[in-house]
Amino acid sequence: MSSSSTDSQTLIDVVMPQMGVSVSEGTIVEWRKQVGDWVEYEEAIVDISTDKIDTEVPSPAAGRVAEIVVEIGTTVDVGTVLARLATDAKPGQAHASEQNGTPPTSEAAAATGETPVEATATPSPEPDTATPDDAPVRRPARGARRYSPVVQRIAAEHDVDLDQVQGTGRDGRVRKQDVLAYIESGAPAGGAAEAPEEPPLHIESPYRPEPPAPKPAAAAPAAPTQPAPAAAPAAAAPAPAAPAGAYQPPAAAPLSRMRKLVGEHMKRSLDTAATCTTWIEADMSRVERARREAGLTALPFVARASIDALREYPALNAWLEGDEHTVHSDVNLGIAVSLGEDGLIVPVIRSAQDLSPEGLSKRIKELARAARSRQLRPDDVQGATFTITNPGQFGSVMATPVINQPQVAILDLEAVVKRPVVITDEDGNDSIAIRPMTVLGLSWDHRALDGALAAQFLAAVKRRLESLG
Repeated sequence: MSSSSTDSQTLIDVVMPQMGVSVSEGTIVEWRKQVGDWVEYEEAIVDISTDKIDTEVPSPAAGRVAEIVVEIGTTVDVGTVLARLATDAKPGQAHASEQNGTPPTSEAAAATGETPVEATATPSPEPDTATPDDAPVRRPARGARRYSPVVQRIAAEHDVDLDQVQGTGRDGRVRKQDVLAYIESGAPAGGAAEAPEEPPLHIESPYRPEPPAPKPAAAAPAAPTQPAPAAAPAAAAPAPAAPAGAYQPPAAAPLSRMRKLVGEHMKRSLDTAATCTTWIEADMSRVERARREAGLTALPFVARASIDALREYPALNAWLEGDEHTVHSDVNLGIAVSLGEDGLIVPVIRSAQDLSPEGLSKRIKELARAARSRQLRPDDVQGATFTITNPGQFGSVMATPVINQPQVAILDLEAVVKRPVVITDEDGNDSIAIRPMTVLGLSWDHRALDGALAAQFLAAVKRRLESLG
């Protein structure tokens, strides 16, 4: 938010907010206020859409809309000025043009914050017309309908024909809520089956059988051996078609914009941080027993153990911005959620230190569901102080996660796999037993931390997991 003064007004800028580490731009979907309208502090002034979030932007101050800088449908970078507010105006106060008895011109509207009368006047309804309750929502012509990126993506995922969705936005614009309500109502989609079950963040039986190899094409019977007749030279014949089951290289396609943004953020992190990774094994026997009894996955137990370890080693619950190392008192825990081809996003559990494993599990599910249905708010993806990523559902056993800037560490939870390990009893006798084991990997920034501290933190997490209950 920035301000400037003119001879008659003090103006405050409304800017495109930052909504997640890999989101660098947004699209204007709908203006809630027009030039000349009064807006209260934190009242919604404009709807914006990104590839991950469809949300409202609150007004940074109370005032009258003096200027709208960016039109509907325009995509702009984070930090771009969207509108300006006159903060020295008063609610209900007449503008200079009204005091003079003349309606303002368009030029005066930009300067005084007043909308011309002819642009806002509403004609009186004719007799026998429909009442507001049963009047249909006005829609633009079919060819003129515009949809936000989030609306288009949800419609594509569920095979919804947007022409069949009744819009409740301005001029009948179809909003995200309209598409979700249409899907939940069970309205027929373009041949789509019901929505797939929400993918898990973690499973305890991670391996999948290999898909069967394609059967080789049956060999053609050999032709009888006989002399081939002489043939005259001819033009080269076209190349024979590839046999059934042969590999066909896919057509080249450019990366999606979201994939580019995620890649840029990851590369910037690697260029910024002195990244190192430390691993430790943990016996998850007690976690497995506890999670089955509670009906949970392993992730909330690992999250709870990590939070406790962060309280013991607070230097990892921190940001490093330039030379500024900020250690946080609250653990705002980021949980990486995959959006498939759309990349990933890291919603945040605020004050996670106050939650039990059951509370963490509930919050993780809520945020993951909101992320996959594009219902996250800007506050849901900001302010994480430590992140956990959980790719073990596909059977991976070790990884080197990239630090989520400006954090100084990220914890990787891999698959829980049963395998033989050596255990020692109270008398010092060794034996081999089958135990559910996992690998915890910690990527950390060597500018802020060192290997000894990283190892101590991982040992603290391991100790809590193995002594659970």
